[in-house]
Amino acid sequence: MTKERHFTSLLLKWNKEENNRCMPWKNEKNPYRIWISEIILQQTRVQQGLAYYNRFIKRFPTVYAIANTEESEVFKLWEGLGYYSRCKNIILSARYISKELKGRFPETYEDILKLKGIGNYTASAIASFAYNLPYAVLDGNVFRVLSRVFGISIPIDSIEGKKTYEVLAQKLLDNKHPGIYNQSLMDFGATICKPQIPLCTACPMNKICFAFQNHQVDLLPVKQKKIIRKERWMYYLVIDYKNKFYVRKRINKDIWQNLFEFVLIERSKPAKLDHLRSGDLFHQMLNGTNYSLNAVSGLQTQLLTHLVIKGRFISLSFQAPFPIEGYSLVTKKQLQSLPFPKFITAYLKD
Repeated sequence: MTKERHFTSLLLKWNKEENNRCMPWKNEKNPYRIWISEIILQQTRVQQGLAYYNRFIKRFPTVYAIANTEESEVFKLWEGLGYYSRCKNIILSARYISKELKGRFPETYEDILKLKGIGNYTASAIASFAYNLPYAVLDGNVFRVLSRVFGISIPIDSIEGKKTYEVLAQKLLDNKHPGIYNQSLMDFGATICKPQIPLCTACPMNKICFAFQNHQVDLLPVKQKKIIRKERWMYYLVIDYKNKFYVRKRINKDIWQNLFEFVLIERSKPAKLDHLRSGDLFHQMLNGTNYSLNAVSGLQTQLLTHLVIKGRFISLSFQAPFPIEGYSLVTKKQLQSLPFPKFITAYLKD
């Protein structure tokens, strides 16, 4: 028996006898629900994504439900999950499926791949789980397992690496039961062949695992790129006029697109705290308007993939309305229904 066939055999045996990982979307055949779960789990830990998935399916049980709902309500349900382009793509794809496909989810790999925000991995997952089509998945768990077991040191984020893993993954696939195989492999990477402290001594693959046999478990897989985060400083004026607040929707192609925010002053460098308290940072913007400064928040920080967002919130009270271009006044009740980025919701909760 080749190592490839042995690997697949051991994996399926482990899945049948030992895999107790439970998630609400496992063994799901409804392509809509599989799609929602896969989009939520992009860049999101299962523990965090689980609650969002349950709320999403309860509020939007069908693709029509999303397609016929106001964008802001969908984004509000997504609030705190991050990577909001995923939510936008769900809305666009739901409308496309609802209108152009009469609510029928695409049934081939190629047609699934045409949906907004769908890449090779997600298309393979949906195709194999919902329709039992023979497409191998490649996510972080799969890269790690294959790299360690087969001793592949080619960087997983290189063109050569991606091609190498694609070929191997497809070769290992159980074509009769691709959905079961794919889910087994991802579960194996999440519970046994973990990134940190993998369960090597209890692993059924340890006798054929290159990394275990050669003491390279901590060295594989290999990545070539290092993330360098740029800093952005955001100072928000939380302006209260008769219990109404100035907000706007972020419409530019930037972070937090389609989410709401208070009056923003962005700087490339940190502002001095005394400049915030004295009003030097925003005097010119307010053009002599009378205000009362209520408070300056502590330093807020949020880490994004390639950014570090830092800043503070300056609470002001106005005695008279002062139109600020691009911003509108909303009530406290309206404020609670609008979707905000985590950077702002963290402040609001405090």
